[in-house]
Amino acid sequence: MLFIIELIIFGYLAACVTYNLVLAVAGKLFKRSKLTDEVAKQYGKVAILIPAYKEDEVIVSTVLSYKKLNYPADKYEVIVIADSLQQETINTLSEMDARVLEVSFEKSTKAKSLNVAFGKLGDDFDMVLISDADNVLAPDFLTKANLLYQKGHWAIQGQRVAKNLDTPFAILDAANEIIANHIYRKGANALGLSSSVIGSGMVFHYPLIKEVLQEIQATGGFDKVLQLLIVERGISIKYLEDAYIYDEKISHSAVFENQRKRWVSSQIVYLRTYWTKGWKALFRGKLNYFNLSVCQNALMPRMLLLFSLTILTLAAFLLQQFLHFSWWWMLGLFIANGLTLLIPIPAKFYSNYLLTALVALPKAMLIMVKLMFRLKGADKTFIHTKHTQTGINNPLLHAPGE
Repeated sequence: MLFIIELIIFGYLAACVTYNLVLAVAGKLFKRSKLTDEVAKQYGKVAILIPAYKEDEVIVSTVLSYKKLNYPADKYEVIVIADSLQQETINTLSEMDARVLEVSFEKSTKAKSLNVAFGKLGDDFDMVLISDADNVLAPDFLTKANLLYQKGHWAIQGQRVAKNLDTPFAILDAANEIIANHIYRKGANALGLSSSVIGSGMVFHYPLIKEVLQEIQATGGFDKVLQLLIVERGISIKYLEDAYIYDEKISHSAVFENQRKRWVSSQIVYLRTYWTKGWKALFRGKLNYFNLSVCQNALMPRMLLLFSLTILTLAAFLLQQFLHFSWWWMLGLFIANGLTLLIPIPAKFYSNYLLTALVALPKAMLIMVKLMFRLKGADKTFIHTKHTQTGINNPLLHAPGE
């Protein structure tokens, strides 16, 4: 019995580490594609949809930044879906020539807001960019997305990067996003798989996303359902690494806990929901669907994986005389997992921010362990993350306009 338990634990952890490591190496070997020298023959008309729930502190500065995009002014429109915004904010946005669509729900979700918007916009657009209220686009974001769209890519995920690096938790969160971008987006594309989406910085063919969103009723993790409905239609999601969208990183542990609670809960819920369908898809040769529905939802969150490997490696060393597996196997997994986390991180991050991120890491791992016992009902509750950052503070990258 002990051998079977050891085998199950080691097998699951080994599968998680191997999956992440293979994609991390693939992403490292994959040459970054750049579109800076290409010029589009035509420009698709873009609807920039910004669901804004109680985001009065940041939405005005966000909309103002979108007026500075290097894209024909008559070819894109900024549409704010105002949910519980103050009237003063709505008036200011209207004066800035942004279209404001006011919505109100008993239980707010991003999917509901987007569906209302599509019901009011008509069909005079080619593409849709879904953005969060705190997001700032690099000036060339739409230009690069349009180039891919004109080449036939109907689902595009830009590279979401940190808007701020002002606290240890913000730096840790930024590192986490760098790793996720590299593994689940760049690495996936390198192996011919569909990139996962993040919830913002996403560009889609207008009729496609309008149709897909009508099928989504999710409270949390709407992006997980969205990507499955996209690939189910035979459309692969392209990761546009060269197009930046700046996203506010969490500054404090309390916000970190609320955010991760929502993410982990949705992952468990959708693993259960799509488990059978995902395996059936695999046997029909639909690897993209299987990867996004089963593989990525079955993965242990990276901080939990790091915590588990740290504790189990130490335990295996202390209890090695009672175990069937050598503790060296667990140590090997620990080292391989460490390489997976280090491969995506740029050199500049190591020299300027690594030690600060490591300071926040133990507390973040303990929060992840604790919230595993507090997930009840999280998938049925809208958990809002408040944003306050209006400027760009990321020395790793040039701020828009520089």
